[in-house]
Amino acid sequence: MHMPITLQDMVVTGPLTIVSIASLVVVTIQSIKDKSEEINLWISILGLLAAVGVASTTLGTTGKAYAEMVRTGGFADFFGIVFCLAGLITLMLSKSYIQRQGIEHGEFYSLLLLAVVGMMLMAAAADLIVLFLGLELMSVSFYIMAGLQRKRLASNEAALKYFLLGAFATGFLLYGIALMYGATSTTNIESITSRLSVVSESTTFVIGVGLLFVGLVFKIAAVPFHMWVPDVYEGAPTTVSAFMSTGGKAAAFSAVLLIFAPTMVEAIPSIREIMALVAALSMVLGNVIAISQNNIKRMLAYSSIAHAGYILTGVVAGNAYGYNGVLFYLVAYTAMNVGAFGVLSMLESSDGQNLTFDDYAGLSAKKPVLAGLMALFMFSLTGIPPFAGFFGKYYVFAGAIQGGYTWLAIVGVLMSVVSAYYYLRLVVLMYFKDQPSLMEMPSTRLDVAALVIPAIALVVFGVFPSTILDLIAYFA
Repeated sequence: MHMPITLQDMVVTGPLTIVSIASLVVVTIQSIKDKSEEINLWISILGLLAAVGVASTTLGTTGKAYAEMVRTGGFADFFGIVFCLAGLITLMLSKSYIQRQGIEHGEFYSLLLLAVVGMMLMAAAADLIVLFLGLELMSVSFYIMAGLQRKRLASNEAALKYFLLGAFATGFLLYGIALMYGATSTTNIESITSRLSVVSESTTFVIGVGLLFVGLVFKIAAVPFHMWVPDVYEGAPTTVSAFMSTGGKAAAFSAVLLIFAPTMVEAIPSIREIMALVAALSMVLGNVIAISQNNIKRMLAYSSIAHAGYILTGVVAGNAYGYNGVLFYLVAYTAMNVGAFGVLSMLESSDGQNLTFDDYAGLSAKKPVLAGLMALFMFSLTGIPPFAGFFGKYYVFAGAIQGGYTWLAIVGVLMSVVSAYYYLRLVVLMYFKDQPSLMEMPSTRLDVAALVIPAIALVVFGVFPSTILDLIAYFA
């Protein structure tokens, strides 16, 4: 099929075009100029800020580009803003971190921007082929970024494990797309949705949907395809783990919403029941195993599995309340998780120490600002009001109850209570343990600003949750 690329296509997909150009500029500068890391950092930051600015102006308009394979405005721009802001905060946190770790390689900035491009393609996909291209662009960037600490065995292991398991999951996703195409003769998402009444009874189509869901479950880090998460998050550079656990998860959920919510879950009840089971198992396994962790990065890894279950609960709900709850939760989760990993990155030593619970004992006396910010992120992850994390859980659980899945909401509430143990354990150690902290890592203004931004967002969105909900209503 001949598909000419026009200037109009590039204009209406402005945020995607800007980040793509920024990534190419960074690659070009890196190839012709030695020690260009500083200028590449600022080009990356400016590119992401410009993309956010353009996306903010086009949120209320929707359309399609590139032979109707890519969505513009609305849903795509909402997630584009989330991805760009997650990437922006990661860049701000990474400047001093990668210098301290000795991994200030020029490719870091281009890989991060390319990962953002992949995420934006996933959220903007109007066709399963575009979805696959975006997912692979994001994934390949993450595979490389996970192994940037080349001299550290854990980083090499993380990259290899993520690559092998990710390639395996991609096989499921591609085979699922092939079966869905075989049953419907199209890869256009809207066309597939319009034919659900005809093909929902087709065994080929249902199996294809199931395989596609398997591929996406791997990316959202939910049970039973969660095995890679703890080792990859622990072994990867901490700021990379922050970006993978937020932007990567949000991108995967944007794809889940595009394909499954709410029409698909209503048309194929068996897929809905499997989703509910996956959500429940993720909440239980993630929270229970997180209790036994002593390394904070592994704790946050298992915590991310649990949060995948919380968010998936909103998808299972199959109604507007659950749908809006998923969008709100993803914004809140991005802010609180990138902030938590950000604190870890600022305090981690050059040899990978200062990552256990015991290392944080007495932190409030040594670094009161960082301790306060970490406490705020832990409170929000727990779901304590008035922070945004509370309302995220409230909306997805209320949607589940409204959709007839009260038992799933009960599981979520009970597991939230369990999570309070390991989240608040860190707060107790920071404020009530007499042992003085030995951390002496220097903090830069850019680092602190990167943490203050998500902290303010959690407070504002918690006190005024209608801010995000009105924004969703604006383009929904």
